[in-house]
Amino acid sequence: MSLREQEYTELRRTIAIRGTVRMALVPATFVWWAGLALVLVLFSDLPVASLYTLAVLAAGFEAVHALHVGVERIGRYLQVCYEEAAGDDSVTGPRPAWETTAMAVGPTLPGGGADPLFTVLYCSATLINIVPALLPQPQPIEIGVVGALHAAFIVRVLRARFAAAKQRGVELARYREVVGSGRP
Repeated sequence: MSLREQEYTELRRTIAIRGTVRMALVPATFVWWAGLALVLVLFSDLPVASLYTLAVLAAGFEAVHALHVGVERIGRYLQVCYEEAAGDDSVTGPRPAWETTAMAVGPTLPGGGADPLFTVLYCSATLINIVPALLPQPQPIEIGVVGALHAAFIVRVLRARFAAAKQRGVELARYREVVGSGRP
């Protein structure tokens, strides 16, 4: 196998592994979050304790986001360097086309397709997460701090979702620019 074939194979394998990890990480995050939330509801009367569960949600989301961004970046690299750069001929055979085809089909799905960052789940869990903080009749400053941190996380999730929606196009153009200029 040539170096080029090895690179392609390893990058496709990396995409598959990261996709699997992401799909396992989301339920694991929510199991940890729910378990910790239950313990805090039963044994804590401090409103700021909800920040522990918010940290679990934030850590899970950031890991999912990093995995998604990495997979998309690798996908655009494969698209430009292996799909667009390769040609069909009798020696090399047909060129790979998964990334190009998936990118062309994706935007046409009814309802916009899947949410790769699970933003609805993370935002919903964040709103639910604030409820235990309100149960022990917190002081206004506690409500302000806890509420502001929860709101900041929701803003982070939504900003990441909007950035992810643009990522493919932006990085595709950038890879084309870099590959076209001959720069690594």
